[in-house]
Amino acid sequence: MLAGIATLAIVAPAAAQSQFDAASLGIVADSGKDLTTALQRALDSTAATGQTLRLPAGRLVAANLVFPSNLIVEGVPGRTELIAASGGFIGKIAGASDIVLRDIAFLGASDAGDDALLSIDASDAITLERCSCSRGSTGLSISESAATIRDCRFTDLADAAIHSMNSRGLVIAGNRIERCGNAGIRVWRSANGADGSIITGNHIAKIDWAKGGNGQNGNGINVFRADEVIIANNHIADCAFTAVRLNSTNNTQISGNTCLRSGEVGIFSEFAFSGSIIANNIVDGAAGGISMTNFDSGGQLAVCTGNIVRNIMPTSPVNPDSTPYGIFAEADAAITGNTVQKVPGTGIGAGAGPYLRNVIIASNVISTTVIGVAVSVVDGAGKVHIADNLISDSGIAIAGMAWRDVVEPDLATNAARYPNVTVGN
Repeated sequence: MLAGIATLAIVAPAAAQSQFDAASLGIVADSGKDLTTALQRALDSTAATGQTLRLPAGRLVAANLVFPSNLIVEGVPGRTELIAASGGFIGKIAGASDIVLRDIAFLGASDAGDDALLSIDASDAITLERCSCSRGSTGLSISESAATIRDCRFTDLADAAIHSMNSRGLVIAGNRIERCGNAGIRVWRSANGADGSIITGNHIAKIDWAKGGNGQNGNGINVFRADEVIIANNHIADCAFTAVRLNSTNNTQISGNTCLRSGEVGIFSEFAFSGSIIANNIVDGAAGGISMTNFDSGGQLAVCTGNIVRNIMPTSPVNPDSTPYGIFAEADAAITGNTVQKVPGTGIGAGAGPYLRNVIIASNVISTTVIGVAVSVVDGAGKVHIADNLISDSGIAIAGMAWRDVVEPDLATNAARYPNVTVGN
């Protein structure tokens, strides 16, 4: 037993020396001085010795820091602020690996430009934990990198909380994102390719569309050309356009999200998408609930199941061309087992003119709508099968459409007139 105690006595001092105290290196918080040189020296020394750099509580002013590989930097939870010096960004990680930043608040300068507060480029095994970003254009800009961003907070950013281009697989989990000018989380690629990012358990709210446009801004989560992305169990509210917007993606899953008060479409899979699963989400309040469209651009292949869509608005405050609907699809889609309620338009729709192919609408519960189910019956429209739906409190139960016009108000009875339609039960 005495030998064991002796061993602990030898090991304990070595463990205590595994951290650098920044104050011992001349880094004094709340001095108001530009500490860039001292902080860079501390980062380099810490990484070279494989130790952890402990930052003091208070405000530290710096700009253009470079974080080297094999580094852990920790602040005092809720008390360490790293503030960008005038006209500069705070720091970057480039061509590095094995970096952990923890319990640090990154704050932009009052005259911050378009640079991200922190950029990560061509790097792997990068982790941010319990950090925050505010008062800048973008919180994190990530390019050609693999990173984990968890339990962080992003607020009051002019553009986006997290903007990623050509990532190597991100994990974005458990973060709070509020009051961003154009986007919450963007996962984009310059060309379609495997991305594999996982976005889960985040709270996202109050996303504006300061740069305007017809959907490229104003989204809580926006995935563009990035394939194999999973978006699950997020709470997303008050986005100017869309809670979750996919554009030209492949093999993407959207599941278990709560999407509240979207200005346009709650969940949107658009343009040349292929292979979207949209399951077990709640969409409450939007101009359109769930949309899987743009067959004319190659958009096809979707499963929409187990969702609740309700309280659709009669008009969109950001898109005057919107018409209200609960769920809408065009090509190679299964719409099954959903519940749609209170839509001042179509509960579930399939096809726009000839842009319809192989859609099934089955076993859904639809109530309080103008039209329960509406499908295209124009020449050239593809096959649609409607079966086993429970429709109530709807002015028209099942309608045949020519674009936006009702041409067959009783499609259930008269389906035989339209070769592309079958109706059962």
